[in-house]
Amino acid sequence: MRIEIDDLSRLAVHELLREHLANMYEWSPPEQVFALDLPKLKSPDITFWTVWDDDTLLGCGALKELTPVHGELKSMRTPTQLRGRAAGKAMLHHIIETARQRGYQLLSLETGTHSAFFPAQQMYRKAGFQASGPFAGYKENPHSLFFELILDQ
Repeated sequence: MRIEIDDLSRLAVHELLREHLANMYEWSPPEQVFALDLPKLKSPDITFWTVWDDDTLLGCGALKELTPVHGELKSMRTPTQLRGRAAGKAMLHHIIETARQRGYQLLSLETGTHSAFFPAQQMYRKAGFQASGPFAGYKENPHSLFFELILDQ
C-alpha cells in the first residue's frame, strides 16, 4: 500500500470522487453537504492524497489549511467495494502526521449523522478525535457532527 500526493488527473480518482459526492447527497440534504468537488479540491490551500495497492485505488483524503496552526480533514473516502483493507486508517494516520509536521496544533473535521457515517466516526474516535462544535464557518445542524484532534508537537 502506498500513499502519494495526487494531482487529481486520473480517471479512477474522478470516479471515486463522483461516488463520494453521490453518497453525500444521498445521505444528507443538499444544503448540508460539505464534500468538495474536483475543482474545489484543486485549491492551493488543499493537499490531496490517494492510497494505492499496485494500480488499484484504495482511497483518498485531503488536508485543508484553515490557519497556520489549524487544519481540516476533507474528502476521506474508500471505494465501497474495497472497504476493509485499512486504507482509510492508513490515510487518516498519514494526514495526522502531515498536520503535525506542518506545525498544526489542531485538526478538525465535519462528518454526517446518517448511519452510513458510523464507521468513519468510529475510525476518527479510535484515532483520538473528540466531539467538538462547529468551526471555520460551519453552523450547528442536525446532519453534521464535528470532531477535533489536538496535536502534540
